[in-house]
Amino acid sequence: MQHQIIWPCQPYCVPLNETLLPELLSEAGYATRMVGKWHLGMYKKDCLPTRRGFHSYFGYLTGSEDYYTHVRCDRIAAINQSRCALDLREDEAPAPGYKGQYSTEMFSQKAVQIIGKHDPEKPLFLYVALQAVHSPLQVPQRYVAPYAFIQDPHRRVYAGMVSAMDEAVGNISLALRQAGLWDNTVLVFSTDNGGLPEQGASNWPLRGQKWSLWEGGVRGVGFVSGPLLEQPGGTSRELLHVSDWLPTLVGLAGGRLNATKPLDGFDVWNAISKGFASPRLELLHNIDPMYNDMAPCPGLKRDGKGVFLSGFNVSIHAAIRSSNWKLLTGYPGCGVWFPRPGHNDSSARRSEPLKPVMLFDLDKDPEERNEVSAIYPAVVERLLGRLNHHQQTALPVNFPDEDPRCDPGPAGTWGPWA
Repeated sequence: MQHQIIWPCQPYCVPLNETLLPELLSEAGYATRMVGKWHLGMYKKDCLPTRRGFHSYFGYLTGSEDYYTHVRCDRIAAINQSRCALDLREDEAPAPGYKGQYSTEMFSQKAVQIIGKHDPEKPLFLYVALQAVHSPLQVPQRYVAPYAFIQDPHRRVYAGMVSAMDEAVGNISLALRQAGLWDNTVLVFSTDNGGLPEQGASNWPLRGQKWSLWEGGVRGVGFVSGPLLEQPGGTSRELLHVSDWLPTLVGLAGGRLNATKPLDGFDVWNAISKGFASPRLELLHNIDPMYNDMAPCPGLKRDGKGVFLSGFNVSIHAAIRSSNWKLLTGYPGCGVWFPRPGHNDSSARRSEPLKPVMLFDLDKDPEERNEVSAIYPAVVERLLGRLNHHQQTALPVNFPDEDPRCDPGPAGTWGPWA
């Protein structure tokens, strides 16, 4: 896994020789629909969602943008100019007619329309990647009003954005029931990273934030709902990674994985549905020799120069989880504990000097407060060996330069240019 930010002008997309989840579900007879954020590359048409297995698409191709105008502004370094352009498409065509519609509501309405028009005799895979909750912090005032008691203005708007998102999820699940699809539906709600406290989020009591390898940056919460769960209402603390969704959902759909490359993911349906142990015992969070911490941090950055232990350069930003153990090397990102919202506790931010190699027992210490590498050197040695193994089998980092041909012009739309 590489820690990359895909700006509009980088000629990047998920490798075209890799088979994606919607392609496998389409092969299994599913209608595949997508609404929301793509952000997996768009420099040529072959990268677009409708060329990667989705039968229809409505959403935006880049990262953060205005929730109402659906305009993304960015600086094109190659031509030394800034550009603001529309980033909203219906299938592959620009969709300029939605200015003023708040994206969370707009995307949920599109999802509801898809459900209402769907033939119930055909299975449906609907992927909704809501823009919320993400910067910029924007939401209609009616969602903010119930949170007038929150003093932090960022936190107050953030709470309103979460309420709008909750309403969207509720509207989508209601539409599934009204269409008679709910009895055979599995609804997955998940996130991709921890929050940024400076923008109203809270990861308390976990350490760190988005852009870091601490638990506050990488540990996500979510839920799975639907009548197909054999033990509904429970809580699972089993190890699960985003790569596990592909074999899990393809297995549920009765699809085939024979044509795929060897997978990193596991079928974790029995862990989710029946409360079984997860087949996943190891999780590689990242190995990123080009890491650039994007989030401000009150802590100090540790300067490390190539120190090799067990064959692995421990100055590299990396982390691996094995059962209860988590090993971090290099600078993991902002390593402080941001205080709970509404609590101005400066002691919560304190962080001991970071070490080149750090080990934590997450079963006993999910807040990563007690570093134990000196107590368990054999565990450190084993996990450094695993990092070295993954590093040796990794492809070279591909972080392409900007392409000035991406310029959409003053009245254009972000989209394919090559």
